[in-house]
Amino acid sequence: MSSLFKKSFDDADEVKAPPKTHASTIKLGNINATKVVLEPGWKWSECVKPAVGGESCQAGHVGVIVQGQMKCVHDDGSEIVASAGDAYYFAPGHDGWVIGDETFIGYEFSETGKDFGPWKTTA
Repeated sequence: MSSLFKKSFDDADEVKAPPKTHASTIKLGNINATKVVLEPGWKWSECVKPAVGGESCQAGHVGVIVQGQMKCVHDDGSEIVASAGDAYYFAPGHDGWVIGDETFIGYEFSETGKDFGPWKTTA
């Protein structure tokens, strides 16, 4: 097995597209990298919840934002706004939404076999 990996998001292994969402996942050894593009007006509870169910997002997210802003509110009442240039971790049990009129672009990383947010759907 190679110790070096490279792949374009244009040649994704998996693409999910719930409303206002485009998530392209590539596999790099035992790591998944996902490019997440969320349109203005995107909100987890409106765009993803109908496909996955639950009261809040039960996935953890580790990523970095290259464009736009997102607000995340946890079930415990804590909240944060993350913007372009920020790295983030959102613990399971939250809702999140794009702030403003700019498209959100972020990259998230996970170990193979773990599904995250907008690309884990029952459909």
